[in-house]
Order: sequence, then C-alpha cells, then structure tokens
Amino acid sequence: MISNVSSKRGLACIGDNVVDHYVDQGVYYPGGNALNVAVLARRFELANTVYIGILADDEEGKHIQSCLVAEGFNDDYCRYVRGETGKAKVNLVDGDRVFVSSNNGGVRKRLALRMDEPDLSLIKRLGNVHSSCFSYLEPELPRIRSYAERLSYDFSTSRDKNYFAATCPHVTIAFFSGSDMNDPETEAFIREVHSFGAPMVCVTQGQRGAVMSDGHSIFRQGIVQARVMDTMGAGDAFIAGFLSGTIQGATVEASLFHGAKSAAAACEWSGAFGYPHRTGIADVLTDTPA
Repeated sequence: MISNVSSKRGLACIGDNVVDHYVDQGVYYPGGNALNVAVLARRFELANTVYIGILADDEEGKHIQSCLVAEGFNDDYCRYVRGETGKAKVNLVDGDRVFVSSNNGGVRKRLALRMDEPDLSLIKRLGNVHSSCFSYLEPELPRIRSYAERLSYDFSTSRDKNYFAATCPHVTIAFFSGSDMNDPETEAFIREVHSFGAPMVCVTQGQRGAVMSDGHSIFRQGIVQARVMDTMGAGDAFIAGFLSGTIQGATVEASLFHGAKSAAAACEWSGAFGYPHRTGIADVLTDTPA
C-alpha cells in the first residue's frame, strides 16, 4: 500500500492495542494507550497521525484493524502476527471503568515491537512520538528519541524509580495518573520525575484536573464538565488533546485546556473511542490480575 502520510509535522503513536471487555455488558471495545492516543488525536484536530503496532490475527485484532480503517488510518506501519490480542476485563460502575483482569498484553508481550528503517524515517518526518509503559518498547526508546524531536510517554500509575531512571532520560513529556496524591505530594513527585531527566511532567488527577510542570512553572488545569457515560480512555483523550495542541504550536495553557475538553468529550461515548463488538465464547479470559 502506498503511504498517505503527509510530510507535515505530526504524531506517530507506537505500541499497545487491546480490547476492553465489558463483562457486565457482554461487549468489547478497541483500546490501549498508544492506539487510543492515535485515534483521539486525529479526532481532536491533529490530522497527521499514524499508528505503529502489532495486530493479532484473532477476531479482536481484526476488529481493531477495521476500526483503524473506519477512522481513516492505513496499515502501512502495522505488523500482523498469529496470536492473541491483549484483552482486559472491566466493569462499568456509575460511569467509571473498574479493571478486573487481563491476559497481560497477549501476543504483544511475546513479540516485542522493534523499529525498522521505514518507521525511523516516518518518526523523523513527523517529529513527534507517543508511547506508553504498556508497549514493551523500552529497548527502542533511545533510538526513537534520536530520530524524534519530542517523545511523550504515559507511565500510568507507575512509581518505580528504577524504571524512571531507565526511561526518563529519553522522554520529553512524561504523563502520569495520580488521583491518589494530594497537592504537596503531586508537586514533590513532579520534582522527583524531573530529577530523572524528563523536561516536562504532567499528572492527571480525575475530577481534580491535571498538573503540569516545565521545570520552572507549574500549570494547573481543571476539568471541563461532561455528561459522563463512560470514563474509559479519558486520560488518553487528555494526552491526545494536549499533544494535538502543542504539535500545532499552541501554548501550554491552551493545550492543557484542549486536553481537558478532549477528556470531557471522550467521557460522553462508550469505550475509549466507540466501536462495540459483541463478545462470544472465544472472548473468555484467563483470570490473571490486571
């Protein structure tokens, strides 16, 4: 397939894709941080966005592929393999998703994604990369960073200092989920992450909004009100909106607000970005803690 990627600056989202199996509803949705950020960044005004990842050949992987096509992506940079898609079991409780169990990434963990020359050429052309701690991409981060102007990374709820020491020197924007921390704890945590080498650090905190630091100033962004249907993917939507803003030249403050609006919008549909699929017998997971 001939690539339809523009030569303009954009975003390459590299890594994880999964399906989120809503046990209480008998449906699953496409998800995964890198996949979500790719799709949602495009929805939230960054047209030049590409997804690079491993897609399994099972029913769930084929559903993810069809969703990417429906969202206007091509598969130039996807790898198709035989195996099982990463799956997470969740329940929806008062609009908030509660994780129950997972298969620990499925085939993605066993067949680690590695960059080749077309990937690196794309990264250099687009200039911006996003990935996550769920993508098993750590060995590739130094090489990716050598080609990318900016590398954003979602650490989720990680508090592992050894992991920070290994990854933060290659990251330009570090995102964390931190609703468990109060304000003094958040600021102390941000200073600690800076000390490991990340120039910018952002902590999203659910109903309390988000806190970002550039090493000199602290920026606080409140939430934008929404008619909450499902919070799945709200944090990824925030990242997507923020990156969409900054890549297109917006200020930190404007990009944070765009991120908050994007997160609110994502709460008003089901799943991380929609596309429900009925589950069947083959969708039963091994009860491994998430």
